[in-house]
Amino acid sequence: MSGGPPRHRRGAHWHPLALGLAVAGSALATVHAAPRLPASDDQVVETLPGGPGAAKAKRRLRASLQERAGDPAAAVEAAQAYLTLARTQGDARYAGQALAALRAWDAVPAAQTPPEVLVMRATVQQFVHDFDGAEASLKAALARRPADAQAWLTQATLLRVRGRLAESDAACRATGRAGPAVYGIACLAENAALRGRHDEARATLRTLLRDAPLQADSLASVRQWLWTTLAEVEERAARPAAAEAAYREALLLGRDGYLRLAYADFLLQQDRASEVPPLLSAEPRSDPVLLRLAIAERRTSGRPGEAAEELADRFAAEALRPAGAAGHAREQALFALDVQGNAKQALALARRNIGLQREPTDLLLLARAARAAKDPAALAEARRVRDEIGLRDARIDALL
Repeated sequence: MSGGPPRHRRGAHWHPLALGLAVAGSALATVHAAPRLPASDDQVVETLPGGPGAAKAKRRLRASLQERAGDPAAAVEAAQAYLTLARTQGDARYAGQALAALRAWDAVPAAQTPPEVLVMRATVQQFVHDFDGAEASLKAALARRPADAQAWLTQATLLRVRGRLAESDAACRATGRAGPAVYGIACLAENAALRGRHDEARATLRTLLRDAPLQADSLASVRQWLWTTLAEVEERAARPAAAEAAYREALLLGRDGYLRLAYADFLLQQDRASEVPPLLSAEPRSDPVLLRLAIAERRTSGRPGEAAEELADRFAAEALRPAGAAGHAREQALFALDVQGNAKQALALARRNIGLQREPTDLLLLARAARAAKDPAALAEARRVRDEIGLRDARIDALL
């Protein structure tokens, strides 16, 4: 859910199209049946058991790959399951196994690789912050299958993460043409909000949420996504009460890892750190979960605690792997800033991170680190990046 594309003409108003999900039901099912794009690295797509259960699941995946060698569907299924383990267990090695599940096509030209394999590969590449590789995979997939809604939605999100909003807009529109209109409309609304058109985005998302076909129980996850997106729009518009209300609506619709992390961030920004541990108590101890717990510990007790120690050990282990640290500069910068109180290190990491990804949270991090380090040049850099993207976020603007 993190990420969304913007539109060009500032004065234009986006009028949502009738969804007609009763007619588009089969298309909606197709979008969900394809390798589903998480809105962020933290979103849980499927929960596999930990401990012995995880070992059993991995044995089943390996057996399936061996029995169905060369079967794209089996490879994509295994890659998705491994990627889910990487997210939920906080172990990037599973992402490597996800790529290994697609290994049969490594030496095959992209023009001959099944599009579903290319889209799955792009999803894993995005997870490990190989954004150039992900773009190349998606370009190849869309050349083969230009009406692939999943590929377009993945492309829209990737371009948004990189701060290329005009290109993301185009991918949003293609998503709406290729699949159910709700995805393209919401995608464009989120981009509009990123550019500061909060009223427009709010109206569009609320119109979608009122659409009768979307009230079906089977579409609760879509409504949850829309409520979460609306909550983030309200945060960027400096409307915390409205953001809280939207988050609570989303939480009523079921468990979702990304949603809980987003709400945890909101609570931390509102100086409500004591509410974070209960919110995340049932979540797998992934790196993003541990980070929020570590920040909450520091703010409630005044010193790093157990979660901080565990996360520090993980970061140290990641640093031993090739490019391990570079891919998680955002998390390490937040850890340095909000847990260790090391503004200088946080700023160095935030600068490295902004070279990879340019979502509002990344620019907010850079601005906060620059402020903490009392570095005017870094603040000027943050203003330049903000203006280059065309991003408008009240939280960021207040620091710059």
